[in-house]
Amino acid sequence: MKTTLVIGASTNIERYSNKCIKLLKEHKIKTYAIGNKAGTAYKVDIETGFPHYTDINTVAIYLSAKNQKGYYDYIISLQPQRILFPPGTENPEFEIKARANGIITEQACPLVMLNVGTY
Repeated sequence: MKTTLVIGASTNIERYSNKCIKLLKEHKIKTYAIGNKAGTAYKVDIETGFPHYTDINTVAIYLSAKNQKGYYDYIISLQPQRILFPPGTENPEFEIKARANGIITEQACPLVMLNVGTY
């Protein structure tokens, strides 16, 4: 199972992070979420801060490159197998750092991957 952490999560149904949570749940993928504001989306609690998780396979980032900086060390500490950078979130600096720590990085949209079966 590809347990996924969505960073930049939102309760706003118009946001792509929210759409991602919905699709992950529809595909029965265990999902965690972190956002600026606590809340719930599709029965997934959106937490704030840097919660400790031990079973993350994939991190899907829905933050601009400049807003990712505060998460670099946190994400690496989770030891995910991969980090997905949807369009608009590409971050060569973080991708290099992640790969240096043995984490696969992909510039790919989780929504598309889930819809076409390549997640």
